Amino acid sequence: MAIKLVALDIDDTLLNSKGEILESTKKVISQALDQGIKVVLCSGRPLAGVKPYLDQLGIQGDDQYAVTYNGAIICSASGRILAKELLDNQQYRRLTAFGKEHQVPFNVLDEHSVIYTADHDIDFVTVVQAWENEAGIMVRQPDELPADFTITKGAFVGDPERLDQIQPLVETTFGDEMYVVRAGKCFLEMMNSKVNKGNALAQLSELLQIAPDEVMVFGDEGNDLAMFDFAGIAVCMGNGSDEAKAQADFVTASNDDDGIAQAFEKFIH
Repeated sequence: MAIKLVALDIDDTLLNSKGEILESTKKVISQALDQGIKVVLCSGRPLAGVKPYLDQLGIQGDDQYAVTYNGAIICSASGRILAKELLDNQQYRRLTAFGKEHQVPFNVLDEHSVIYTADHDIDFVTVVQAWENEAGIMVRQPDELPADFTITKGAFVGDPERLDQIQPLVETTFGDEMYVVRAGKCFLEMMNSKVNKGNALAQLSELLQIAPDEVMVFGDEGNDLAMFDFAGIAVCMGNGSDEAKAQADFVTASNDDDGIAQAFEKFIH
């Protein structure tokens, strides 16, 4: 069956190791858009951190879409929100307390691209995260925020080895009520239990009346696996994790070696 929607992770998938979109990638995506294929960027970033790449690729308007915050918010390229699933203030309190108890840097993103943390000594990863997402950073204790404060996702950040150590405990403590996923070496993220990229992509595909076997997805990490499960064709980048490669239908070249273009040519052109 012909592909009608292509979903791409951004970091280490759409972007090469220099944080750029390869010309070969721009070319095949432009050709796909000309054919009427929907191209959807699916990222842990907020829309503000996705928008520059949508613009570079010519993915604009109210009839083009993005999956942001790992699936917590589905929106149009113009910013119209189609669906959202959030965490509440009580969950923020518990996550913050856990981070303090185990001395792991922790932050959250609200739906307006603002990062909140209770850590006065802000971790370098949080600073980079804010820069990449064009987000402000607010240092606030849970008691300083309104009772109805909501967040799209929380993240324990920092040293990969330390995150490896605490991940099993985070999963045991919060896994029954939240979606816990390793979104990269330096990010262990928690979201509403209904949230993942696959669920968001399923919602969007249903809205667009596109069947799963008409969907091709690209990813490289653990937070892309739900997309892999949903789509008819799951493509892992050559630089992806072993776990992602094992669950993919096809492993393409790396994000520095025209991996996206090669898969487009194999399955679309």
